[in-house]
This record gives sequence, structure tokens and C-alpha cells, in this order.
Amino acid sequence: MMKNPDRRKRVMQRSMRLGHCICNPKQPCPCDDFRDKDVCSCAGERFGTPSGPVQLTKLVEKAGCASKIDQAFLKQVLQGLPAIDDPRVLVGVPAGDDAGIYDMGNGKALVQTVDVFTPSVDDPYTFGQVAAANSVSDIYAMGGVPMTALSVLGFPVRKVPDKVMNEILCGGIDKIKEAGVAIIGGHSINDSEIKAGFAVTGMIEKDKIVTNAGARAGDVLILTKPLGTGIVAFAAQIGRAETNSVEAAGKSMTTLNKAASQLMVEFGAHACTDVTGFSLMGHLSEMALSSGVDVEIIWDDIPLFPGVLEYAAAGILPGAIERNKESCGQRVVAADTVPQEMVDICYDAQTSGGLLVAIAESAADDFLKALHGGGISAAAVIGRVSGKGSGLVQIRTSGSRQIPSAQLAGTPVVPVDEGRGMRDESSRIADEEGEEVPCCADAVNPAKAGTAEGADIAQIKAKFKDFLSSASSPHGLDAYTKQAMAIALSVAMRCEPCLKMHLKKAREKGFTQDEIDEAAWMGISFGGSPTMVFYEQLKNS
Repeated sequence: MMKNPDRRKRVMQRSMRLGHCICNPKQPCPCDDFRDKDVCSCAGERFGTPSGPVQLTKLVEKAGCASKIDQAFLKQVLQGLPAIDDPRVLVGVPAGDDAGIYDMGNGKALVQTVDVFTPSVDDPYTFGQVAAANSVSDIYAMGGVPMTALSVLGFPVRKVPDKVMNEILCGGIDKIKEAGVAIIGGHSINDSEIKAGFAVTGMIEKDKIVTNAGARAGDVLILTKPLGTGIVAFAAQIGRAETNSVEAAGKSMTTLNKAASQLMVEFGAHACTDVTGFSLMGHLSEMALSSGVDVEIIWDDIPLFPGVLEYAAAGILPGAIERNKESCGQRVVAADTVPQEMVDICYDAQTSGGLLVAIAESAADDFLKALHGGGISAAAVIGRVSGKGSGLVQIRTSGSRQIPSAQLAGTPVVPVDEGRGMRDESSRIADEEGEEVPCCADAVNPAKAGTAEGADIAQIKAKFKDFLSSASSPHGLDAYTKQAMAIALSVAMRCEPCLKMHLKKAREKGFTQDEIDEAAWMGISFGGSPTMVFYEQLKNS
């Protein structure tokens, strides 16, 4: 890193006179980077480039299409936009379809879309492939042929190894080439989170356009890829995903919907949409509403990725599920026999999901056989259009698929937002030096040890903190259960700071007082009368 004292002086004098850093007006000059690391980025000085492996999903708050703005909010904002009055726009913003279509004359039309999101997988090259496959999918959903693409990339420069950006672009380029599309440019910005995608332009014959508004009474509904990418990505973010789940989801997300689109057009599909961030329910209810029909699906027939049922049973459900429910839940009715976990999976935000096709019953069997013959083995009939209606979606179950029993059945499921995880960080209290340390760590406090060398004690203390953090994180037991155990153990051990902290954390997690008391009485049952008195004195703290 080269330093130019004259340039640094000149630039910093400007910042100081203004009272704001000229690179980042939110901070003063000298900034923290200059004070701590002797680096002035405004003067062109740079930190060393990070190196080593990177897990992309750990760098973002919401993974994949879960990072998109929810459907209800988007519709609310779009209502205030001025109308586009151009007769050449065949499908535009008001239609709420997958892509826009513009009449070029002579029976031809342009199909255009743009799609950008955060990583849904950890590997940079794979993420680039997923971003590309997801972006061209909107063209395929309309029955079009993608022709050109512009890359769009957000990247935290100098905070993540440079090669990560290169690998993302390489993955995207390779997948775009596989689709037969030419990349003719792009745009990049320095962003705090990694984001990638493409703006894609395609061609379509006007008489072969497939929109989401053409579903007819009696049509069969066919889904070409399994559900669960959002749940699997969230499970991976919090360290709870099995390898086979991650691999299956990754393979599906990098698979183009090209063959399914071609077959859909060949067999004369009435309507189509690709299932992405708004979930199966969001996209299906939009199709039903736009088509003026009601539909029903059989939950047991929906293809799922390995492990999704088990994750749902364990409460590993990302916050995008709740947002999708808010957006379209008023048009969805689930039978009383359908467990809540089944319903939740139907609202999972998908990344580079499959095509949802409405096709005449007379053509459905041949279409499905052709999909299977073309290597789209997960394609399945998931329901049908029941008749004309107001866009209602009914979820039924045949009873052939059951939610696995959770390891701790009956444990309340606490909604969790992406990126934060169902992680119960070990409770911490401040020691004499003001440092955050795990409660009950006095045994490794250097001030109380007295015999070992300071460096050795610091090492022991760090290892003990790592142990406590690992022991408190959910693995076979979920975070809610471990929080209850922490209360019981705090009572049994009569650790006042521990109990105060764990009572606070339990209330933050949504524990009722009855649940807190029940956990405490487990500790009292082991500790006897003194622990009962101890708890009664502190229960309201």
C-alpha cells in the first residue's frame, strides 16, 4: 500500500475544513480507519485484499430471492405510479407478470426482465450460475427465447477477496452461454452486501405468448422443480443443513428452465409463471387472480428437496415465509387436516424455482411424460383449476405425506428472520474490565486465578467462551428448548446473574410466564427448597 504524504495532507485538510470525510460524509475526519490502521482511503490508500475461503450466505442478512421486497408492499407502491400509455406494450407493469413484452411488429415482440438478489449458496461460482439461471427464467416463463443480457453486480470491494467477484462473474457467464445468450455489457456498484443478476432481453412470437392470466377451468397444474430453496438456504446459514439438501437445491437452482419452457409452448400451455421469491402461494394466487379462477392443490403431491420436511418440523423457517403470508395469505385457504408446517412450506421464497404451468387436462399426461423424458424428473401434477372464481387457492392433503415428528415434539416455533438464525448466544455479563464474557466464567477470570500466567489464562478463557457458545447453539436441540434448559440450570445452580440474564432472554424470545415457571421448577425439583426460595426472589427481575 503506497502512501503519498502530500496527497493525504491535501485531502484531509479539505475534509477537516468541511467537518466531514469527503469519502463518507457520515463520519468525521480523521476517521476510525485512519486512527486505527493509518489508512486514508480518500487519498487513494487501500487496505490489503482479504484472502481465504468465503461462505457467501454468511455475508448477507437475507439469502437469495428472500432478499426481494415483499409482494404486498410492492403492489402498494406500484399503485401510485403513472400509467404507461403505449399500445406497443403488450404486457407491462400493471399485469404483474414475469416479464414485460413490447410489440416489434411483423408478429414479433421483445421480452424484457431484470433480476438481482443476494447469494443463496456459499460457493461464488455456483452463485453466479444461480443468478443467471434465475434471471433468464422470467423470459422462459413467458414462452420466449432469451437473446442478450447485461450483468448487474453489487460487491463489497476490499472487504471480500477479489477472486470472489471474478468467480461470480465466471459462473454467470458460463450459465448465460449455456442458455445461448450473449452478454453485451453490465454495471457494478460498491455495495455492503453481495448482489448479482442480469437484465435479459428475448424474442417471442406474438401468437405464442404465455402469460399468468390464461388459466382455465379444468386445467391441470404442473410444477417442474421441487420447493424448499429458501428453507434449505436458511438452514445452511445457521449451520443446520444436511449436505444432500444443499447439493440438491444447488443443482436445481443452476438448472435452466429452457427445456420446460420449450415443451410448455409445444404442448399449448394456457398459463405459466416461474416460482421465485413470492413463493408457490404468491405466484399461484396471482395466476388465479389474473385468470379469474379458483384453484386447489394437493400438498402431498408437491415435490420437495431432501430434508425440507425435517427442517420445517424443527422450526427452521425463514422470515420470508411470514412476509409472503402477509402478502397473499388472505387468498389462501388450507383444510383443517393440513398441518401448519405444510402450509409454511408453500410460502417459502424460492430462488431460481421451477415453472408453474396450467395446461389442459387432455394434454397434461403427454406434457408430463415429455418433461420426465427431457430430464426434468421432479416435475409433478400438484393440483388443478377448480373453476371460475376470485383467485382463491385451496390447500388439501391426501394424508399420504406426514410431517416428521420433531425431536422435541410440542416445542413452540418462534418465527426467525434470515441471517439471525435460531441461535441462542451464550448469556453474557460484564466482568471487571468491561469485557463481555459468558456468565459463570469466574472460574477462568484472571483476577481470581492468581497462579497461572496471564497469557495462559487468556487462552483458557477464550477456549471456554468458544465452548460455551458452541454448547448454547442449537444442534439436535433447538434454541427455544436450550433457553428453557438454561433457566432450569440457573435455578438449580442458584446463579443470580445467570438467571437474570436468561429470564431476560426468554422473555425476548416470547416465553410466557407459565413457560418460564415450568422451566424453573425443573431446576427446583433437583435443587430443593433453597432453590425455590432463590427463584421466587428473582423471578420478576
